[in-house]
Amino acid sequence: MHIVVGKRKHLQMQRKEELSHNIRYISKVPVKLVMDTDFLKVHPEDSLTTLIENLKGEETSAVVVDEKNRLLGFITMKDLLHFFSPPRRYSIVGLGLLKRYTLNRASRVEDIMVTKPITIHIDDNLGHAIKLMIETGKHHLPVVDGEKHVHGILEVKDIIRLIRIVSV
Repeated sequence: MHIVVGKRKHLQMQRKEELSHNIRYISKVPVKLVMDTDFLKVHPEDSLTTLIENLKGEETSAVVVDEKNRLLGFITMKDLLHFFSPPRRYSIVGLGLLKRYTLNRASRVEDIMVTKPITIHIDDNLGHAIKLMIETGKHHLPVVDGEKHVHGILEVKDIIRLIRIVSV
């Protein structure tokens, strides 16, 4: 039996095969080749004003580190916005909520940072990173080594950039 496939369908099938191969290739690429090594670092005692002033251009997150460049926390634009959103109509006002809405110029990074961020190890590959991002819904992952030293940030946009390059 011989199956006749039109030219368009044949090209679509060929393109799908190439894309499938590219995706398998991408999943094996080491995180350290794709991560952003030029990222914003802040310290817990820095003011929120300093943080906001330093979030420029494409930066949508900041890594909170100690004096030895070890990860202490992480902040994304979304985390920052949560602290400036008004309370819900029927919120139960507790001490934590009151503290949250009293942020001012004296407020510090440690007041809003995520203290246990989801991270990726520098020796992991993109397949693991993509799976982690999908499972957790996170778009930014600090890249750390075994001693929690920060080497970079892996963002969805970095992965998409690689997919564009490989797919052309």
